[in-house]
Amino acid sequence: MLIVFTAFCLGLILGSFLNVCIARLPKGESVMWPASRCPKCLEPIKAYDNVPLVSFLLLGGRCRACGEPISVKYPVVELATGLLTALFTARWWGDPVWLAVCLLAVYALIIVSVVDFETMMISDFFSLLLFVLGAAGSYFNPNFEGGWGERLAQSGMGAAAGAGFIWALALLGKKIYKKDAVGEGDIFLMGGIGALCGWQGVFSGIIMASFFGSVYGVSLVLLKRADRMSHMPFGPFLALGAVINLYWLVKPETFFFALPF
Repeated sequence: MLIVFTAFCLGLILGSFLNVCIARLPKGESVMWPASRCPKCLEPIKAYDNVPLVSFLLLGGRCRACGEPISVKYPVVELATGLLTALFTARWWGDPVWLAVCLLAVYALIIVSVVDFETMMISDFFSLLLFVLGAAGSYFNPNFEGGWGERLAQSGMGAAAGAGFIWALALLGKKIYKKDAVGEGDIFLMGGIGALCGWQGVFSGIIMASFFGSVYGVSLVLLKRADRMSHMPFGPFLALGAVINLYWLVKPETFFFALPF
């Protein structure tokens, strides 16, 4: 229990750093310099005002210098990172190498998700990072079998399956809607996810992503914040499916449990 709590606290701190990455990387800015500052008044944030979650609550969600509201995105990212770090530590503590692979992948997926929601763009850097993590960690992947070569091949097949499926979906969407329905970033992202989760994770991940994405899209339409032809990010839902599969692989047959044969 102490290990899990420590992991949660460490995750909160890392979540604060992920917020910096989310805010600066799309602008091509350094994540190391300058120090954290208010995005509105650009006043440097004091250390005592930069404690994950706690400072947001104590400040009432407003900048101490200018009084402008602080986006709720910041504590949400911190809390999500803390919770996921704790959950994955509890799940994979007995396999430290795979735990490290999963956590690095999860942190990359958090950045990808928030940036995609905000900009509708996915950096190929993070997709490549996921692919490298999947290939390099394939020997320790509990969902792969055989020797090093066989496991590496399974990672490669997963990458090909992930990228290939989304590529085919993009072609189909363009044919139906006469415009790009899926971005190239999603293709590369799913390739990286496939390298980590294998072909089974690709199959179940896309099903889960489609479901979550549909719920999100329908909700926006009902709230009149979008219409049926509005562009919506798909990367965050692919990332959510990937996180679920990294924590506990959902096998394809799970979706056919109700069939009589």
